Amino acid sequence: MNAPKLRWVLFGAAVTFMIAVLLTSFFKEIEKIDVLASALDGRMEELVKEERKTQKLKQDIRYYSTPEGIARLATEQFNLVQSGDRIYKIEITSKDSLQ
Repeated sequence: MNAPKLRWVLFGAAVTFMIAVLLTSFFKEIEKIDVLASALDGRMEELVKEERKTQKLKQDIRYYSTPEGIARLATEQFNLVQSGDRIYKIEITSKDSLQ
């Protein structure tokens, strides 16, 4: 049996080296894609959360633009009452203050 010629050995080594380099770069790119995909997922979750917050704030703006919303805001934040409303004052006495 004849020994392989040197050029075929070099050709085989070169092809093997090129395949190794291509596979290595391929797997590195796959790893980068995974990192970018996870970062994108995180950003999408953040975007959805902010979008929900924006929708809630828009709802609040629409509600507090109505007369009922203005009345509720005045009652909650400024302790204002409308005529005819009953005001209850709750006093709490603890046993510690009695001694």
